[in-house]
Parts: sequence; structure tokens; C-alpha cells
Amino acid sequence: MGTGHYRAVLPRVATEGPSVQAQAHSQNRPTRSPNPSEIKKHDPRLRVRGARRPDPQFRVDTISPPRRTYHKPQVREQTLKSISHSQVPMAAPPFSVNLRSTGDSPPPTAALLAHSQSHSAASPHPPTASRFLMLLTAALALATAYLLLLRPPISTVSAAAPLARPLSKLPKPVVLLISSDGFRFGYQYKVPTPHIRRLIANGTSAAEGLIPVFPTLTFPNHYSIATGLYPSSHGIINNFFPDPISGDHFNMGSHEPKWWLGEPLWVTAADQGVQASTYFWPGSEVKKGSWDCPDKYCRHYNGSVPFEERVDAILGYFDLPVDEMPQFLTLYFEDPDHQGHQVGPDDPLITDAVKRIDEMIGRLITGLEARGVFEDVNIILVGDHGMVGTCDQKLVILEELAPWIEVKNDWVLSTTPLLAIRPPDGVSPADVVAKMNEGLGSGKVKNGEYLKIYLKEDLPSRLHYSENYRIPPIIGLVDEGYKIEKKRSKSKECGGAHGYDNAFFSMRTIFFAHGPRFERGRMVPSFENVEIYNVIASILNLKPAPNNGSASFPGTVLLPSE
Repeated sequence: MGTGHYRAVLPRVATEGPSVQAQAHSQNRPTRSPNPSEIKKHDPRLRVRGARRPDPQFRVDTISPPRRTYHKPQVREQTLKSISHSQVPMAAPPFSVNLRSTGDSPPPTAALLAHSQSHSAASPHPPTASRFLMLLTAALALATAYLLLLRPPISTVSAAAPLARPLSKLPKPVVLLISSDGFRFGYQYKVPTPHIRRLIANGTSAAEGLIPVFPTLTFPNHYSIATGLYPSSHGIINNFFPDPISGDHFNMGSHEPKWWLGEPLWVTAADQGVQASTYFWPGSEVKKGSWDCPDKYCRHYNGSVPFEERVDAILGYFDLPVDEMPQFLTLYFEDPDHQGHQVGPDDPLITDAVKRIDEMIGRLITGLEARGVFEDVNIILVGDHGMVGTCDQKLVILEELAPWIEVKNDWVLSTTPLLAIRPPDGVSPADVVAKMNEGLGSGKVKNGEYLKIYLKEDLPSRLHYSENYRIPPIIGLVDEGYKIEKKRSKSKECGGAHGYDNAFFSMRTIFFAHGPRFERGRMVPSFENVEIYNVIASILNLKPAPNNGSASFPGTVLLPSE
């Protein structure tokens, strides 16, 4: 029943030009941030409450990425371009020739000769020093002319862009897509990460981070990475939500195909005869197309499985016969999201989690090197969203709007950080929005100025969060670090959250890619994660399904294969 409602908004593959999201970010950025709540309950991927206050001396906000050599595009609507060799000024050749117009002053050697000759004409017996200088200058001029004759002509064409490196052992291209949940961009600078740094130094990275889709939550973003679709197109609009027509409720354990629209990469691969394997990636347990989540290649989520066991399982696939070896693989880690919710992004506990992820990358690299395939595998390490610190003094309480409107509990589908409201039939959403904004702007609701209420069709278009019947009619965007609660409670908590407006830098995550299709030591401008689907499809020579990415985008991050 749900599928029919989405086909109308399922986009076609773009044929050229900048991606939809690149254009979207050129629009005005809101001063308020949306806040979907990631209700952490029984699943380690869910929010863990109760935490200590962060160490004020340990702050992500104070960390700046190292200075890069690339130049950001001045106009966001332009196609994102990476730094190529043609953009780096070439060093002057050892014997460069400056072509001058007839009106230019003579070069220094000619001027010196002219001066010497005039001096010689004025004096019948030039001094010995002058005579020696004349001879030396003439000798230098002759030597320069001789070398110029031997030197090949100067080319005005820059060196050709490098090509993808040939495979040394594997017979076909392989992509390993790894997610580190809640890995905020900047964490990699907080602590030594030698193995991640190795990927960065020898691969291609998003210099200022990967931009998640809105809402910046775990399940919507993982499925956007896998499908190249915005949540309004793939249907996973939150971590938890009801279907207003059927009355059914989606949660992180919902594997019915009716919820999961679009075509994820493992289905694209399977439908085209390419073997895929998935390890805990959200949505991968859903049976779609030719993909039936086979036991040999598909792991059902179990948060208690140690990270080492997960890495070793991935390495085991490279011990299979060539005709059984997957070409597309996924791997998922819950950290550092788990710790981020407990203590926020500015606590030393985060460094331990980041070190742990780096150790797993090191374990993976060592295993691939032992099998002689590390340089053959295209590894893409990403996160799904960032993290921002929250404390209870940054609260907006809905019950304080009572003088203007009573927002009943059963209207509210989620609060922090994404406020989602669906009033019952007979109650005008427009009236609710008007009264809520009136109260919030009155100055009588504490922190009311930090929350803005919208009809979903009035949300900034860059959020791509309106064209889906599952999205509630009323959405509230709260400023970065603020929380929304129905009633004021006595509990005090400092921790971390995500789900805010994806325009906030704190919501950015990572994109580090290494392998034969990625140039070494290259930085590219930030881009939205819906582009990754086409990048992986291009590496694996797959025909992509309709998606929100740009068909031309892979050419901006990949080395040409020939």
C-alpha cells in the first residue's frame, strides 16, 4: 500500500549538471535547526540516556581541519570539482623564455651588453674589469642559447590526469563500504588515528566533511547512502514513525518491504549478477528484488557481536574462491554514536571510541595486506551524521504554549531534536502553526525564539522533506544544541544529539576513500551522501536505479578507468 504513494516523487537519474543537493545548499540557510529525536531504547543503535557533563577543555568546536590546498567553488550551483593537477601552478622551467613585445625593455643580458658596448666606444682603452665582464656576459649568452636549442619546446598543456591503478590480484573491482555511526567530522583530528590517516594520505577525502541528508538520523541516512535517495523518496523519514493510512508503526526492527522504497546497492548488484554481502547495514535484511538476505552473505543485526569478529568476517570473504567472492560489501560499527549520546562530542570518552574505530581499520588493512589485496579494494569509510552537545538549560517546553494553544501529547510524534506534529482530523495544521509561532515569538516562552514551526510544504526546499505522506504536516526546527520537551522535568542531563538541520557543520560526518579508483592525497569539496550510490555503481560498472544523485558526480571523485 505504501509503495504506490512514493512513485510520484521517485526522481529520475540526473543526466548532467550539478546535483540536486549541491544546488540546494546554495539557498538561504535557516537560523533554526530541525530536530528529529532518536529514541534510544533496546537497540545499541538507539539513544543512551544519562551522562556526565563534558570536560570543558575537550572540545570538538575548537578543532580546525588542517589548511588545505584546494579552493572552494565560489558558486554552490556549479558542479563540484576536485583539485586536479591542472589547477596546481606548474613550476617555472629552468630556462624559461619570456616573450616580450617590441616596446618592452630589453632583457638584462642585452642591457648589460649594450652598456658595455657604449662604455667601450667612449673609452679607447676600457678597464680590464669591464673587458672581463663583457667576455663573461657573452659566454653566458652563448651558453643559454645553446641550452635553449637542446631543450624540448614548452608545452602549454598540463600533464594528463592519472588513470585508475590496475588490479594486481583481484580479477574484478571490489568496493567495501564502511559506516562508523555518529563519526562527526573533526573527530579524526582529536586523537592519533594512524590507520585512518593512512587512508586519507593515500586516498580521496571530503576536505570539510560529508553532508548528511535531513533529518540527520541513523536510519534515514544509512538508507540514503545505500539508495542515493532523500528520505522523502525512500520512505524512511525517521528512526520511528507511524504510517498515517495503515496505522502501522515503523521501528528499527521493521523489515517489511512496504517501508523500504527505492533500490539499495545490494539489490542493484544482485539484480545485475554481482555478488554482494552486508554486515548490519540498516535495510539490508529486507528482501527486495533478487536480494533475499542469504545467510552466507547477509548478517542480521546483533549489537553484541564484537567489532573484531565483524572485521574478521569481512576478511573471510577474500578467502573464498573468486567466483564466490563478493564485489560489494558493507560493514557497520555503532561507535562513536553510542558514546556521543552519553557524553556529547567534547568528552575524552569520544577519543577512546575513535581510537577503537581506528584499530578496526588497522585490523582490516593488515588482513587485506596479508592476502595481497589491500591496494585492489576500494574502501569507502563514511559516517551517517555528526553530533552536538546538549544540556537542559537549552530547552523549549511545549506546555508553556498553553496560553496560545494546547499541543496535546497524542499530536506529537517526535520532539528532540525533530519536532513532528500531526493534529487530528478537524484541527487545521495552519492554525496550529500560526498559534505556536505566535506564542514562541511573544517573549513569554523561555527559549521560544530558538524554535520555528513550519507547515511541511513551507520548509526550506533544500531539506527535501515535504513530498511524502508519511511526513507529518507540522515540523519544528530548533537551533543547534537546543532540545524540545513536552513538559519541564526535574532531571538534568548533558549529553549529545543529532537530527538537526544538515546545514549545521556539527552534523557533518566523514568521507575517506582509498583504492585503485581514488587518487592519492586528494581533497574534494563537501557533498551530500546521496552521491555515494552513483560513485559505487560506477566503480562496479552497474547500471544505477533512479536516484537523487547526479549522474556526472562520480567523475569528480573517481580516477578514470581508462
